[in-house]
Amino acid sequence: MKPARSKLEELWRLSDAENEIQRQLFNADGQPLPTIDDNVNSSFSNVGSISPLNKSPWSEHESSSAIDEEENRLFASSSSPKTNLVCSLVRKEGHIYSLAASGDLLYTGSDSKNIRVWKNQKEFSGFKSNSGLVKSIILSNDKIFTGHQDGKIRIWKVSEKNQNLFKRIGTLPTLKAYLKSSMNPNNYVEIRRKRSVWIKHLDSISSLALSEDGTLLYSASWDRSFKVWRVGDFKCLESIQAHDDAVNSIVVGFNGLVFSGSADGKVKVWRREKQATKKGFKTKHSLMKTLATKDCAITSLAINVESMQVYSGSSDGLVNFWAGSELQHGEVLRGHKLAVLCLAAAGKLVFSGSADMTICVWRRVVEAGGEHVCLAMLTGHAGPVKCLAVEEEEKEASAGSERRWVLYSGSLDRSVKVWKVPEHAKPNNTQIRNAHNNESV
Repeated sequence: MKPARSKLEELWRLSDAENEIQRQLFNADGQPLPTIDDNVNSSFSNVGSISPLNKSPWSEHESSSAIDEEENRLFASSSSPKTNLVCSLVRKEGHIYSLAASGDLLYTGSDSKNIRVWKNQKEFSGFKSNSGLVKSIILSNDKIFTGHQDGKIRIWKVSEKNQNLFKRIGTLPTLKAYLKSSMNPNNYVEIRRKRSVWIKHLDSISSLALSEDGTLLYSASWDRSFKVWRVGDFKCLESIQAHDDAVNSIVVGFNGLVFSGSADGKVKVWRREKQATKKGFKTKHSLMKTLATKDCAITSLAINVESMQVYSGSSDGLVNFWAGSELQHGEVLRGHKLAVLCLAAAGKLVFSGSADMTICVWRRVVEAGGEHVCLAMLTGHAGPVKCLAVEEEEKEASAGSERRWVLYSGSLDRSVKVWKVPEHAKPNNTQIRNAHNNESV
């Protein structure tokens, strides 16, 4: 009999891998889950493009295209100055798994292996990887790092002669480093009966993060580890066997701290130390403390450096946060009925995207001791919200001195939605109430 954690891990993998949709899924009691009619139409996709999370135990809901389209139309045409849907970006080639934004550029990754580039909400360019769906994207000056299901990190750069052309300049680990490491028997490790050199991930890349100064790249993987790479020469400096189960998210925060969240239900805090060497520097990460020990998977993390807060989303639909240099646990944010799949933090706002197809907008109220209030429940996606990215709106486009944010949400409905969110909007209680009512239908 398999342990419960192995079953949870298996279900998580199935919900996240397009090529395993047809496998039989079972609920916690060992009973088969209801199947979904393959003729069901999505608002954004054709027949046969059923999202993999629609068959997961976290997403036992019925989706109505008419309701979704009506909510989308009403929300987009609303005259409210609060939160507005700007547009939807749709290219029916794959479920959206990753996003990254910088200025007027947006990068989207999908299970079609394509990375699309959008400029001012219009398709601008794109590039394709040979293998592995794109699970994470992160930008570093003139480089783009993409993490893939095949356990590799690919590095891209814009051509100096043609801004529409992106070239792959490397893969991590590099072939030279891999061959050199494989010559020494002491460099081999075994994880889940797989044996390879320690600089190579043995399972999907789930998350990427950059250090505050941009000199280090962190990669988290389902092989239970995270690795540290030097951006300057792409060398793997360190590999940490961090958790007892898949590492789903990694973020780099304040005071040289690194946070990892795992399917083992734990959020761990790691302290980074840099040590100078003749060839540059090396790093050493040591476990500082464990913030959470839950019976359900930690699915996402986000950090707000300004307020020194770290947020975690979990498969039970809750968002927890810890604040201050001592990382004291704060309140629990309850806004979703299904798993929180992604988080993003900016200014005083926190955004949580869920398998229930909604995005909750939270604002930290300093005057109330740092408590959070739900400003809005953003609806309109016809599938689970898998990834979020947020950028501050340009000052001249903002109203007065109020900070406004542009939020991008990627979904397994194959669309990306663009929202404008003012930081000091008043809570839209009607919208929140209607969203919860629709979830319970």
